[in-house]
Amino acid sequence: MNQSQSKSQNNTLLVLIPGLGAVGTTFLAGVFAHIRHGRPVVGSISQNYKVSDPTGQPNPRNFTPLSEHLGLPSLSNLAFAAWDITPENAYESAKNAGVLSPQDLEMVREDLEAVEPMPGVFISDYVRRLDPSYVKKGQSRSQWVDALRADIREQKAKHGTDRAVMVWCASTERFLDPEPVHQSLAAFEQGLADNDLSIAPSQMYAYAALMEGVPMANGAPNLTLEIPALQELALQQGLPIAGKDFKTGQTFMKTLLAPGLKAKLLGVQGWFSTNILGNKDGLVLDEPDNFRTKEHSKLESLHSIFEAERYPELYGDLHHTVRINYYPPRGDSKEGWDNIDIVGWMGYPMQIKINFLCKDSILAAPIVLDLALLLDWAHGQGWSGVQEWMSFYFKDPHAQEQAVHDLMQQHGTLLSTLGVE
Repeated sequence: MNQSQSKSQNNTLLVLIPGLGAVGTTFLAGVFAHIRHGRPVVGSISQNYKVSDPTGQPNPRNFTPLSEHLGLPSLSNLAFAAWDITPENAYESAKNAGVLSPQDLEMVREDLEAVEPMPGVFISDYVRRLDPSYVKKGQSRSQWVDALRADIREQKAKHGTDRAVMVWCASTERFLDPEPVHQSLAAFEQGLADNDLSIAPSQMYAYAALMEGVPMANGAPNLTLEIPALQELALQQGLPIAGKDFKTGQTFMKTLLAPGLKAKLLGVQGWFSTNILGNKDGLVLDEPDNFRTKEHSKLESLHSIFEAERYPELYGDLHHTVRINYYPPRGDSKEGWDNIDIVGWMGYPMQIKINFLCKDSILAAPIVLDLALLLDWAHGQGWSGVQEWMSFYFKDPHAQEQAVHDLMQQHGTLLSTLGVE
């Protein structure tokens, strides 16, 4: 157990959530519903994967839940704190998000109402489509970082624990190329002092978390934890970090299907992906600069899986297009369409069509839970820096060299790292 965990006054793990929107509140409601009413936490590997008995006997009674095998905190030992740019508590925010039924929200209303957000850091240049009403005071990045650090210390004291993790559940920021201010910790800290406009809100949250000894995962495609400055800080502080962009709907399907086409060495001429959604995420992505951030995250997976440089005759002319359309009537119920033009024997063309109707937040919530618990576990192992083995959870995973996007390869790496192959 690491030093910060050993100093905790109790076994509480504090989960810090920037962004109390659809994903954050769906995650919270599911945890509370499980604790209070035994509702299943489907989709969570930490809660549902079963580790076989060392004897190898095929008896279900010899399987141990992964959470028990690793000694992860029980869900009843989790505490929560959040930031948002509107003042509504988690219950009101969940109602506004429209993901869960009124009946499901009512059964955990008291728990959700107790989660009241702290004012968030908001810079309109990074997220233009939102209208904030509850933001941090101050005029500079150094002031905002100081306020975030104070929030983290206050929440640790409130819950009587030094054990915390942060999972970014807030909006996609506009596309941002790495700048000199991102290239070293010294440059980044000077940039905070100089109020450098290239330091994004998500980077401020990350810096504050790492300075306060808190591991972090980035659930959005923002340029955040991959910048050298924050990776340097994570190593300096001995903290694990992971990202980026929760792998939920269309990219999940791509990284599941594309490896099968590659294994069969079927040619792929084109992959056209489009989807509609009407939640706040869709509204933000309706802004071209913010969509560009998401597009960059989504496009990388097929290039990595198909290895066009190795198989130019099969994948060298792949046309990969991604579209996201904001359509308010759908709310959080996203619908995705994929048209895949494949090539078989003697060059004959064929097509695969996928129509995936899903709820983005329902698919993201178990990822938030697993990342929180497994980051804390990795911290307890004394691991620091980028955790490539957590790539399974992300569209555009961080890696020291070449990221792996094949879902089953990622799954195997995840389990082997946890020692449960």
